[in-house]
Amino acid sequence: MGAPTAPRRQTMSDQALIEATGADWRTWLGLLDERDAAKLDHAAIARLLVAEFELDGWWAQSITIGYEQERGLREPGQRPDGTFSASASKTVPVAIGAAFEQLADPEEQAGWLGDLELTQRSAAPPKSIRFDASDGTRVQANLVAKGEAKTAVQVQVERLGSPEEVTAAKAAWKARLDRLAERLAP
Repeated sequence: MGAPTAPRRQTMSDQALIEATGADWRTWLGLLDERDAAKLDHAAIARLLVAEFELDGWWAQSITIGYEQERGLREPGQRPDGTFSASASKTVPVAIGAAFEQLADPEEQAGWLGDLELTQRSAAPPKSIRFDASDGTRVQANLVAKGEAKTAVQVQVERLGSPEEVTAAKAAWKARLDRLAERLAP
């Protein structure tokens, strides 16, 4: 395979990696190649990094993802199960409770969602809510109060099939959240 190089799709700098783990990308790629990590699944690579190199879980996951992307085992944004996820966010001009109601109430959703239908799976009012969407995706919304009259709404869309679907989902959810903000504007 030749000498390992720094990943083309770095998720973090060599400097950050060295400061946190004591090694740069080139070193981590080489160590994982020596252990035939390309033949392992995501969880096994992360476990190897934790067990053999005593990395904490966050750094093991980050190095695993960088390795998988560099070795062509995973595309950017791709999850271990092969699907992709996308996100969009918007700050809306209402308190967190009112923003949650707009997200949770099917009658209110009709005013800003367009043709997408959401079926609630679970909720932790007023901070988060999960849905199954009529397009086959799963949607999670997280809300964070930004003072008394503003709320940041962050939407994560899962079960997308390709990078092209990621691009389309980001655009669609950006437009939906823009409509939500317009609807809530004083």
